[in-house]
Amino acid sequence: QVQLEESGGGLVQAGGSLRLSCAASGSIGSIAARGWYRQAPGKQRDLVEQSTAGGCTDYVDSVKGRFTISRDDAKKTVYLQMNDMKPEDTAVYYCWLLSWTDGHSYWGQGTQVTVSS
Repeated sequence: QVQLEESGGGLVQAGGSLRLSCAASGSIGSIAARGWYRQAPGKQRDLVEQSTAGGCTDYVDSVKGRFTISRDDAKKTVYLQMNDMKPEDTAVYYCWLLSWTDGHSYWGQGTQVTVSS
């Protein structure tokens, strides 16, 4: 079983920055991909960005140039650096991991990000 623990959410003014962290623990095995999704009130959960084991990174158009994913494999942690934030970035952000070992997707509990105008 894999556990994902997010941190770093909060309230920020438009134009500001936040960095989210997601630490993985448990029987992680081999990781196919890691990434971040977000869900705004009344909307579905959508991809923000993801990074595959092969090094490919995919971002939703609305965050390109503002958000950056990075990872520290030794700490089994993935980060989402969010700059020049906008009110439309307000959502609950979920960490995601796809396991090669068992083919399952794992999710964190979510962290609230609120951007004030």
